[in-house]
Amino acid sequence: MKLVILDRDGVINHDSDAFIKSPEEWLPITGSLEAIARLNQAGYHVIVASNQSGIARGLFDHVTLDAIHAKLHAMAESVGARIDNILFCPHGPDDACLCRKPKSGMFQQIAQTYGESLAGVPAVGDSLRDLQAGVAEGCTPYLVLTGKGKTTQAKGGLPPHTVVCADLAEAVDHILAMQPA
Repeated sequence: MKLVILDRDGVINHDSDAFIKSPEEWLPITGSLEAIARLNQAGYHVIVASNQSGIARGLFDHVTLDAIHAKLHAMAESVGARIDNILFCPHGPDDACLCRKPKSGMFQQIAQTYGESLAGVPAVGDSLRDLQAGVAEGCTPYLVLTGKGKTTQAKGGLPPHTVVCADLAEAVDHILAMQPA
């Protein structure tokens, strides 16, 4: 099974330091949904793994997050894209959970759900913690320079062999070019 794991905020949609708290605030980055459609057309299952500490912080609730994700699914479908699964960590940074990136709990759950090793699976994020969580389970790290990506790149310390791309569309170009013929 061909999998790609994506962070949400800053990769698929525009991020906000004030959090994405409503469907109205969720706005896709130009070309991101079409990039997901290209992955689907190439036989990839697209999984989103996203920290959503706004829930723990009381900024929004599960019902609102479901509405945000309903908008994501609807907009993706409108361009022929499909998100196969969305996993999220609702905990705050001090909750000591196992699912909040940079910990790899969501990635372990993906491996268990799909019965697949994540070795070599592309994991695309805009922050170091996104990349660290994927690398811990053997994923190939892709840093996009949208969202917090430029700041992440400037700070350095990226995992070895991180592929740096302007945005999700360029990351998908690279992923598809790396497929066996």
